Amino acid sequence: MKKRIGILTSGGDCPGLNCVIRAVVSHATLTFNWEILGIPYATQGLLERQTMPLNMHGWDLRGIDPLVNMGGTILGTINKGDTLAHADEILASYEALALDALIAIGGDGSLNIIHQLANLGNWNLVAIPKTIDNDVALTERAIGFDTAVNTIVDALNRLTFTAASHDRVMIVEVMGRTAGHLALQSGIAGGADVILIPELPYTIRGLCEHLAQLRNRWQRKFAIIVVAEGASHCSEDLDNTASCTSPKCGRGQYIAEQIASCSNNQIDTRVSVLGHIQRGGIPSALDRLTATVFGKTAIDLIAQEKYGQMLAWQNGKAVPVPISEVVTHSPALVDSHGDLVQVAHSLGIYVGG
Repeated sequence: MKKRIGILTSGGDCPGLNCVIRAVVSHATLTFNWEILGIPYATQGLLERQTMPLNMHGWDLRGIDPLVNMGGTILGTINKGDTLAHADEILASYEALALDALIAIGGDGSLNIIHQLANLGNWNLVAIPKTIDNDVALTERAIGFDTAVNTIVDALNRLTFTAASHDRVMIVEVMGRTAGHLALQSGIAGGADVILIPELPYTIRGLCEHLAQLRNRWQRKFAIIVVAEGASHCSEDLDNTASCTSPKCGRGQYIAEQIASCSNNQIDTRVSVLGHIQRGGIPSALDRLTATVFGKTAIDLIAQEKYGQMLAWQNGKAVPVPISEVVTHSPALVDSHGDLVQVAHSLGIYVGG
């Protein structure tokens, strides 16, 4: 029986989304001859009943398929607005579009909202995790994370040479919200001396002592510090004379001012906030492969009429897990006693704790 499948991307963009779309369309049309409708701008597009018919060669450029290496999403996406306030209209739109199933690609916040809509409207929903924060529960890997880590590591590689040339401490602020996966993994891979994440408490005193040891014991006159945007601080270490004390002040700038205070302005610091650079770019090979497997397996689940599931990457395979369980356990944070934290300690990296 021919099916009519909707697909949307929701939340912040990231590399690899187009690879999912490509795999979904290819497998659905070549294997099952199903109709695939792209829904622009997530639930906003669903609300407005916008659709984009997708087919195998609709995006070819003289026979070249650009989706495999194109960042962002051809469907567009949003990460704002009060979706649930328009729940009745969105539910009506799903019915009006006569969808047999919906594939939603999103992070923990987006999937939570779409899961609620699916329960209200009894939708046939299959979800795919994507986020550079890697904080979706029950999956080892989310689309976009690997590329973001590689982007940060590339920045750390470049900044290390400048730091060494000028005897500076380079502070790199990265994304991640309340989770430190990005900071921890990129910091270890990029040779950081200090990694500060939300899950591990640290002190400015401990940080400054570590920098002093690098200089005095190991004659290292420069250092690289990776700071997660959600990293907290200990109140006893606050420098009341620092100008960067408001909640809107970036965590990297705050750390820079605290280091200046504890070193009597003897340590020269520079702050780089990578921001949305982490979201962009060409997807890595690993993200392309993961996205392709997720897209193909999502169509297989629909063929088997297994709904209410999110595809998770576990032990090298894409496996279905209940979306309700994912929502309950998200966001997934760094295990403060986990292997990667222990690796950081063994390398002499200051991570607090």
